[in-house]
Amino acid sequence: MKTPNLAVEIGPLRLENPVLLASGTCGYGAELADLVDLDAVGGIVAKGISLEPMPGNPPPRTVETPCGLLNAIGLENVGLQAFLDEKLPRLRRFRARVIVNILGSRPEDYAALAERLDGAGGVDAVEVNISCPNVKAGGAAFGTDPAAAAAVTRAVRRVTRLPVIVKLSPNVTDVTEIARAVEAAGADAVSLINTLLGMAVDLEARRPALSTVFGGLSGPAVKPVALRMVWQVSRAVGIPVIGIGGIASARDALEFLVAGAAAVQVGTATLVRPGTAVEVIRGIRDYLAARGLSAPADLRCP
Repeated sequence: MKTPNLAVEIGPLRLENPVLLASGTCGYGAELADLVDLDAVGGIVAKGISLEPMPGNPPPRTVETPCGLLNAIGLENVGLQAFLDEKLPRLRRFRARVIVNILGSRPEDYAALAERLDGAGGVDAVEVNISCPNVKAGGAAFGTDPAAAAAVTRAVRRVTRLPVIVKLSPNVTDVTEIARAVEAAGADAVSLINTLLGMAVDLEARRPALSTVFGGLSGPAVKPVALRMVWQVSRAVGIPVIGIGGIASARDALEFLVAGAAAVQVGTATLVRPGTAVEVIRGIRDYLAARGLSAPADLRCP
């Protein structure tokens, strides 16, 4: 049986395999070290980092739904300096590529983060978060406007040599318009989708279940939407696409690779079964080998 080569190229970023842990679901990486073989995954996308620490939204901020998770965490994080001093040194111990998700309320914030991370050492790429629905400033405001999305991307591109991955929102009319804008502004890749805006109700209390009323829906419910958008964007741009959304098995991941993704991120499923990403890698390898295929790219539908 032929042994496939799982390595993939995401612009200038090389991954040993196409499976990454999604931002916001793996903490700063080390939290999962006792549960997951972090040397086995292609990369770890660290929890979103802002220039200053953020407390996030008040509870309740997570609700389970029948087919997914609704969250309104609000980008709680330790801030850049604590990340560099306390979190990054532990992340560097693993063989997985380190990708840092960055966020801000102005293009200048994103640029300042990217510039500091570029010089820190041990960071392999930045994921520019312009798509979080759970913050009032920045976030989705950038991800729904092509000009604003391009402005953030351009500001980051100008100050860093690191690969720049822009994370796109599904809460838009035409995701390809945003993807083309960030590609033209210098993005090396795009990742999609972030969560879909949703709501849950506490019937006993007769009020919204989340403190913020609305939150971001992830998990199996969003997979068909994510697959559709990956298909659309991968045919609209020339840069690699990283698929995200409801991936809980190797079969899910393979479907994204067929749809046009060059790599995938496992998110909500990690909260349920921490070892999901490693299972997905094994499943992709077995699928390719059983069919005599040599690489994940061979799966893509023309």
